Amino acid sequence: MTSPILDSEDLEAQIRECLRAFYDRRINKLSTLKLTKLEAKNPYLFRALGVQNAAEMVEETLRAFISSSDETIFGEVFFEPLARFAASGGVATEIGMDIVIETEDTYTVIEIKSGSSWSNARQSRRIRQDFEEAEARFLEKGIQKQFRAILGQSTGTACREAGAGQSYDVLSGQAFWQFMTGDPNFYLKLMSLMKDYPLRQRPDYQEAWAAAVNRLTKEFLDKYSTPDGSIDWEKLTQVNSGIKSPRSKRNRR
Repeated sequence: MTSPILDSEDLEAQIRECLRAFYDRRINKLSTLKLTKLEAKNPYLFRALGVQNAAEMVEETLRAFISSSDETIFGEVFFEPLARFAASGGVATEIGMDIVIETEDTYTVIEIKSGSSWSNARQSRRIRQDFEEAEARFLEKGIQKQFRAILGQSTGTACREAGAGQSYDVLSGQAFWQFMTGDPNFYLKLMSLMKDYPLRQRPDYQEAWAAAVNRLTKEFLDKYSTPDGSIDWEKLTQVNSGIKSPRSKRNRR
């Protein structure tokens, strides 16, 4: 692509909006997290690690939960909106992909991932199927243009062209953002133009974190502590791994 170089002020404003959305989603995750997430964690592992403090269990669970969801959230509310912004209006969604860019002679569909570690064999098959379905819909429209499918990875260095059994191009990191904007330094601008906005968001996030730890610790102790204040490991293990009766399954529905 040869999109014009984007205005830095507009880009900075977009980055600020995306970061705000990212922190809003993170805080909402913390405020809505249920004790069942902790109950689902491996109690044998916590016991083997010598954990005795309920707050420690809660914090470890929260860290794992937030860490596993952060990359997904960041891709959805930071990278994807910025890629659409970088597409300079050449965005369409009727063919079912993240971004569709139509030029005079090319119809390009793009699926965006936050990095190169997103896929397993099943997900790779799914992305190939999505591109094949997009091409089928494109052909149904009878558009007389070249069809191109791109897996755009917002970070990383992997780049390869379609061929040898692969029906789509892969562009990562600098190559992906340069394709989207025409600017070889765009991937660095995304970093520098964050400025101090993340630091401004941290106090609200830390407050939400502390509230989640306190709330879940209280709920955990109310349910899984012995009279002397110790963790009731047997009760926790029964809830985690005990056989559930058919009646209790119906009740959970």
